[in-house]
Amino acid sequence: MTPTYDGPLAGIPTDEESVRKLDRAHVFHSWSAQALIDPLPIASAAGSRFTDYSGKEYLDFSSQLVNVNIGYQHPKLVKAIADYAQQMTTIQPAFANDARSEAARLITEVAGHDLNQVFFTNAGAEANENAIRLARLHTGRPKILAMYRSYHGATHGVIGLTGDPRRWGTEPHTIPGIVHFWGPYPYRSAFHSSTPEEETTRALQHLRDTIMVEGSATIAAIILEPVVGTNGILVPPPGYLAGVRDICDEHGILLIADEVMSGFGRCGEWFGMQHWDVRPDLISFAKGVNSGYLPLGGVVISDPVAETFQQRAYPGGLTYSGHPLACASAVASIEIFKEEGIVEHARALGDDVIGPELAKLADRHPSVGEVRGLGVFWAVELVKDRATHEPLVPYNAAGDAAAPMNAFAAACKKRGLWPMTHFNRTHVVPPCTITEQELREGLAMLDEALETADSYYTGT
Repeated sequence: MTPTYDGPLAGIPTDEESVRKLDRAHVFHSWSAQALIDPLPIASAAGSRFTDYSGKEYLDFSSQLVNVNIGYQHPKLVKAIADYAQQMTTIQPAFANDARSEAARLITEVAGHDLNQVFFTNAGAEANENAIRLARLHTGRPKILAMYRSYHGATHGVIGLTGDPRRWGTEPHTIPGIVHFWGPYPYRSAFHSSTPEEETTRALQHLRDTIMVEGSATIAAIILEPVVGTNGILVPPPGYLAGVRDICDEHGILLIADEVMSGFGRCGEWFGMQHWDVRPDLISFAKGVNSGYLPLGGVVISDPVAETFQQRAYPGGLTYSGHPLACASAVASIEIFKEEGIVEHARALGDDVIGPELAKLADRHPSVGEVRGLGVFWAVELVKDRATHEPLVPYNAAGDAAAPMNAFAAACKKRGLWPMTHFNRTHVVPPCTITEQELREGLAMLDEALETADSYYTGT
């Protein structure tokens, strides 16, 4: 549906040509060489689909940036935002606010354990910025350990935590005290492991060795994504996260769970760590807390960390911390999740549909090296050779080297499926509210598009 506006919004263009022209003239896009991109104008969205100005509809297997967990234009959530806007659009963080207080209560309720307070931010990067600040101040230690193959945001501090090429353009001018280590990745094991159990043992020993040579008394926290997101949907092998928790307890190190992508139903749990029943000291969240309907993130803080700041001021704040309208959307979203059983739905889709159907695709397509995931959080790893695990495109490929993945993505879009691709993977990360019928429709389109990936296969 092409949008129409009147009243104060009448100046917003409603035709594709004007939208595209103004975008090219005035919008500076992230992660892009400006002259080399041509963003697709989108006219509308509903449920698990969005529509361009030509009327072509796309089934969204990306949830935009893996954040539209509740789907587009959920009527109850849209109404809650409109209703609260009639009461109050904003108030500064120093005041108490009903929506903010209730959002914090609901978030801590689903977090469980002794995680009873929330510091609100505008997004996930700011959540991680404040998580590492809390950890450093609580412990009095300077260093933060973070994984390679991770993404923690693009603000100045946390871009240094990030373990992928997105940090390269900022180095060496990121914050000091960040140390990277290798996490488990059984399909491409850096530890030469042959079983999940061996992978866990060797990965934990590598972490212990890193702590030994860095000095445990200098390390404030280990930050990790319970299930690594953009860098591969890497589900940790059994016992790994519990082992990290034990190592942290042994050395007085805090464990920060970056649940910005893995939280709020994405892994079939409220938070990804709950799949393994492991308690973090701090949880950073954003994205799925209100599915991006308004900017919101935050840090869930355990009681021992919060106690540090009972008589000592926390030296941090944001103008829009706990923005009332954003918090009202989080309240509505969490209540909708409960009423509609969305977390349980996501878990069932992963167990009963996505996992089994992707396994069938792996049997049919030689270019599929591995499928892995939980809930509605899955990756299909594409390879040129199954025997050697050679990726379909090189690490961080660009230009001609990225042609096979670009061709695969184009094949998806041609069929009306919007994929999320990164390096040599396509991720199956639709809204948590997607129906089984829609999911099977998308998987059928993915099945067809994988024939394009197969055409680049060189193995036997």
